Amino acid sequence: MARRPQPLVAYVLFLRPHDVSPDWDGTDLWASAAAIPGTTVLRDDEGVEAERFHALTSGLTLVYDPRGRLLFQGGLTSSRGHEGDSFGRRRIISLLTTGTADRTDSPVFGCALGHSDRPRAADLEDQ
Repeated sequence: MARRPQPLVAYVLFLRPHDVSPDWDGTDLWASAAAIPGTTVLRDDEGVEAERFHALTSGLTLVYDPRGRLLFQGGLTSSRGHEGDSFGRRRIISLLTTGTADRTDSPVFGCALGHSDRPRAADLEDQ
């Protein structure tokens, strides 16, 4: 994000279930996310925001343009917990630098956030 010519605004949300201790979100992962330039880290109490954005799996990344149009929905890693190059990373970089990508999604590798009968954010774009 620091290498982008135009500034990006990013939010990283950590779902916090109601039945965990108050210090549950004081993790190295939280600190790592907070150290990314241009990133705001927030706690998502009981998954309210996850539900709002129809996130079913941890690690879901959504990219919107300044008008609020969904440009990308998917994962940034090539497997759970993996760092480095991935289809999602390349597609987001392509969208941000050229305005296009071969696809606007990628697989998400993470933990289930709970069951939802609501459609995915990408499905709402088609309506």
